[in-house]
Amino acid sequence: MRKFLTMRVRAVLVMLALAVAGLVPQGADAQLRLRFTDGVIEPMPFALPRFVAESGGAEMASQISALVAQDLVNSGLFREIPASAQISRVSSFDAPVQFEDWRAVNAQALITGAVSVQGTRLVVKFRLFDVFNGQQMGEGLQFAGTTQSWRRMAHKVADAVYARITGETGYFDSRIVFVSETGPKNARAKRLAVADYDGAGMQFLTDSRSIVLAPRFSPTGDRILYTSYESGFPQIVLMDVASGTRRSLGQLPGEMTFAPRFSPNGQSVVFSSTQGGNTDIFVMPVGGGQATRLTSSPSIETAPSFSPDGSQIVFESDRTGGQQIYVMSAGGGEPRRISQGRGRYGTPVWSPRGDLIAFTKQLDGRFHIGVMRTDGSEERLLTASFLDEGPTWAPNGRVIMFTRESAGEAGISALFSVDITGRNPPRMVPVQGGASDPAWSPLLP
Repeated sequence: MRKFLTMRVRAVLVMLALAVAGLVPQGADAQLRLRFTDGVIEPMPFALPRFVAESGGAEMASQISALVAQDLVNSGLFREIPASAQISRVSSFDAPVQFEDWRAVNAQALITGAVSVQGTRLVVKFRLFDVFNGQQMGEGLQFAGTTQSWRRMAHKVADAVYARITGETGYFDSRIVFVSETGPKNARAKRLAVADYDGAGMQFLTDSRSIVLAPRFSPTGDRILYTSYESGFPQIVLMDVASGTRRSLGQLPGEMTFAPRFSPNGQSVVFSSTQGGNTDIFVMPVGGGQATRLTSSPSIETAPSFSPDGSQIVFESDRTGGQQIYVMSAGGGEPRRISQGRGRYGTPVWSPRGDLIAFTKQLDGRFHIGVMRTDGSEERLLTASFLDEGPTWAPNGRVIMFTRESAGEAGISALFSVDITGRNPPRMVPVQGGASDPAWSPLLP
């Protein structure tokens, strides 16, 4: 069973190839838009002059501008035109836009903004322009909060820009929970930590006195399920993120319980339990009650994940002798195998869009993050390394985060992300120390 439990990751994705096409409008009614097709085109060039400081806050205006640009670039869909190449200077939020100057530097989108600070109150407003059409895209937006929340407001601006250009929701105003790791490889201390999607603002949720594994956000992002060894055996714990209070999930069947995940409505938990050397999948109400066995096979079945509509569950099993991926009804019943390629498959995770399943694959001595359709077709591998595992989906289903561990005795685990096309190299998510088992939250309220 160890080979399953040590695979921290469960997925990756592949989807219709994501291509970025910033089209030059052909008529007065044409509109700037990124189109997702089967091609691969260069990221859309955009310009983002430093936001205007309207009443103090010059340093904060610079920080917010930089973070908005960084978010967009991190998506892999956009390319920033540096300030050194810009001709126009924006000194007033209400000044008319000199579209000719922005066309001259090949900007397709222009983002202007302003920041106002009064005491601890912060107001950020912005506008988005289609440069080639010479028009503003939608109405300007304004976000208000405290100076301490400046990062969230920058992420919200980036989400709004992303949504208007791509037609899809963004994912920047979200968080990740993960296992923070310190110490030598053979004696690592592990504790839960949470951070912004880009690794900033890291905070610890538990201490390092006991091993913790596989944290998972609730659909509303206010609770976390994880596996704890505090009692000496793996048990499922439920934590309230805001207060830090936690409790065991109740009297669960079996000698060991692990790999928990919320149902889409947040009312149930699906998990694995071991009894007499056999591991099966169970489901039970979050508030406690009777657990229902969903599988009953002389094999190891673990890493369950609900479909977004809650009607099906994908999981890994060695019931046919090798580690493969299966799908069954949420109420149990005979599962069907969907993985058909060479190698071992594990840690499947259903996309929030419902059309793909991400997974970890071990093949010819390498580990991969990949995606396949829900019937197992169109399998694609997005990464390859000594050890890639533990995929988790961004809220909009366009990006996957996972664990990558380097080889050798001093190998370190780190968090990486990759877009579902796989056309951009995986990008490391900078957090303090080693990190593994990431789980993405929904968009923050």
